[in-house]
Amino acid sequence: MKSMPASAPGLLLLVAGIKGAIGTTLSAAVAAMQEAPDLIIPGLTTANRFAFLGDCARVVVSGWDVSTETVTAAICRHGVLPDGVWRPHAAFLDEMSVFSAPTADGDVGDQMARIQADIETVRRRWPKARCVMLNLLPAACDVADPSQYADMAALMKTPADTLLPDLAYVAAAVAAGIPVVNFSPNAVELPAIIQQAEAQGVPMAGRDGKTGQTYFKVVLASALKARGLYVDGWYSLNILGNADGLNLMDPERACGKLNNKTRLLDDILGYPVGERYGRSTHKVHIDYYPPRGDAKEAWDVIDVKGIFGMPMSLRLNLQGRDSILAAPMALDLARWAAALQMAGMGGPATELAFYFKKPVGDAAPLTFEDQLATLERLDARINARVGEAAAR
Repeated sequence: MKSMPASAPGLLLLVAGIKGAIGTTLSAAVAAMQEAPDLIIPGLTTANRFAFLGDCARVVVSGWDVSTETVTAAICRHGVLPDGVWRPHAAFLDEMSVFSAPTADGDVGDQMARIQADIETVRRRWPKARCVMLNLLPAACDVADPSQYADMAALMKTPADTLLPDLAYVAAAVAAGIPVVNFSPNAVELPAIIQQAEAQGVPMAGRDGKTGQTYFKVVLASALKARGLYVDGWYSLNILGNADGLNLMDPERACGKLNNKTRLLDDILGYPVGERYGRSTHKVHIDYYPPRGDAKEAWDVIDVKGIFGMPMSLRLNLQGRDSILAAPMALDLARWAAALQMAGMGGPATELAFYFKKPVGDAAPLTFEDQLATLERLDARINARVGEAAAR
């Protein structure tokens, strides 16, 4: 049973929604890496990248949540991990600095001040660690008119209960010079925040982590496009029984996630699926089904046409574990964000489209092969710039 590492960590993860299913799974993964790195590190896409960041396992986690239960109690409640996986690391998990989420009283500026004070508290504990903000909050109703928040002053004076709860965390991080990973489907990349991130050289990666069904949708759509097969229709069903599934039963909360899931297919293929019918034949449904828990199941029916217009069809059934797929991606993205900052590359990180359903920024790579190639080029640029800085 191991507690927090005595040596200075290389990376400090600041997690909004730390007691959610993904947040607790991520925390358990970081704890496990301290003693059994081979259980986690081979599952990272950055395991062999960014040697300048040091050992992948030198990570600590802190964050915020509305829940008052302990992290270990939250792990039990979500039921993602069996006892034998996380109990040996209970001491590490219980020593994490976890803060209560700021209330929606007052304005966004009040929330930011509270969050920044918490950030300074944990920074004093780990002064040499590189901080990254991870937004793991659940889907919420989108901001009605993002363009009205063109400057930070207007955003800070807005009543907190009228906006996404994520915004204060993101704004506080950017103001503190901390990179942001927006793993949630919420559109927190308001003009004022992007503008400040670019001005301060703060990397921003997002939006909406591409964990399971959508990941394979990108792979298959890219393969069908490369083969010259015409996609006539694509029906996708997701059933899951975790808190995310329950949350997404609210149509207003689900709209952003559904849009993120549906729009990317037309973008990859270069034509609207269903164009010959005069309406979209790309259907995406998310249903809350409690028996599934975090073990999400996804069904896809894909109708394609070959030469002479002859119809063919594919069936894909994915039985995945939502948080098990998401947690290593969140850690990967934190490492990318820290590396981008070390390389002096701020603003929206469009090149990280491989990880997201709706990448923020202009001209994001669309097909699977383009996304992989873009990652390799970005890796080379980061290493070159960090190497040049070290040689000065």
